[in-house]
Amino acid sequence: MRNELSYMLVTPYTLSKSRTGGVMARLLSRIDLEFVGAQVFSPSREMVDAYADSIEKNSSKDDKKITDLLADYVRTRFVSSDNKRRRVMLMLFKGENAAAKLSNIAGVLNYKKISIESITGETIRDTYADLVMSTDNPDEVQYFEPAVFSARTKESAAINMRIFADFLENEQAIVENMNYKDPSKIERTLVIIKPDNWKYASSRPGAIIDMFSRTGLRLIGCKIQQMSVAQGLEFYGPVKDVLVEKLGPVLGKKGKEVLEKEFDIELSDDSLKKITGSFGAEYAIDQFHQIIEFMAGTKPPECPKEELEKPGKVKSMVLIYEGVDAVNKIRDVLGPTDPTKAPGGTIRREFGSNIMINTAHASDSADNCRREMGIVRIMENNCYSLMDDYLLNSHPQ
Repeated sequence: MRNELSYMLVTPYTLSKSRTGGVMARLLSRIDLEFVGAQVFSPSREMVDAYADSIEKNSSKDDKKITDLLADYVRTRFVSSDNKRRRVMLMLFKGENAAAKLSNIAGVLNYKKISIESITGETIRDTYADLVMSTDNPDEVQYFEPAVFSARTKESAAINMRIFADFLENEQAIVENMNYKDPSKIERTLVIIKPDNWKYASSRPGAIIDMFSRTGLRLIGCKIQQMSVAQGLEFYGPVKDVLVEKLGPVLGKKGKEVLEKEFDIELSDDSLKKITGSFGAEYAIDQFHQIIEFMAGTKPPECPKEELEKPGKVKSMVLIYEGVDAVNKIRDVLGPTDPTKAPGGTIRREFGSNIMINTAHASDSADNCRREMGIVRIMENNCYSLMDDYLLNSHPQ
């Protein structure tokens, strides 16, 4: 089935230990499926119980002990004993044999054959999961951490996605129930992993998230975004005047020099002003339009008015981080706008190409974060609609 939809769920422990980037890097570099949705949320006790019941009912009977371990993990680790909800991350993928491919990359846990010698490092669970048996009793599990959850078949994936969709329909798109010693010191910041990181299957998005994890901040929201031209114009609107102000005079002076050399004439200051106000300003505005094209896939002058609000042609990923001094911590790891001037160890130095193709965007203030969250509509996540539409069309009740 070419448009099969399936999921991978990152566990609370993997998320809290900032291993999400590593999981994504392993996943995205090895899969030929389309990454279409992502959301961080805190499941309720009711959703957790439904999902655990589904694992028990719909998993293979060949290894009941592993099935029981997985179901028990969901019941006890997704929600604490005092009913405190913990963060998980849902990722949705579309394509042929999606469930089987995701299951293979996640890796199979085998209760009977677990040993150091059996671990190859090929799968996500080889790297990030643990199943430690007691030295005194080989049949007793001492420690268990599965790292991720996925479905082995499209049928079980559909059953589980219905559970997720029913919960997410009325759930906020970012997690609000985090606890801090001094909430007054907590701020949020927005990050966009830009379209240049999504052109082909690559570990880059995961590696970037892994580098952001150095900040110790908590990931409380994410979404896959196709920025519309209208969103791009609003998002980068403040940049337009800055470009005209900074580039206009530079290009005006350069234009004057070219004309003087070409025609062997000395132009007046009045001519310089006119060149700056025309050619210089138009060049700066074209640079602004190129930024929108990079983020949305279409230059504003080439976009029909009726398509300004439609999803863009290229993909990016929006992340919301939260914690003390979140804005500065993220920008320090990201590095300055120009990758050639970024210090070693920063994201833009590692992955950026030039001022425009510089890997990621990060809010420069808490106020701008709030503004940008509104523009990208962070509270409108497509995971629910993706799952609901797919299930209604492919697996009608």
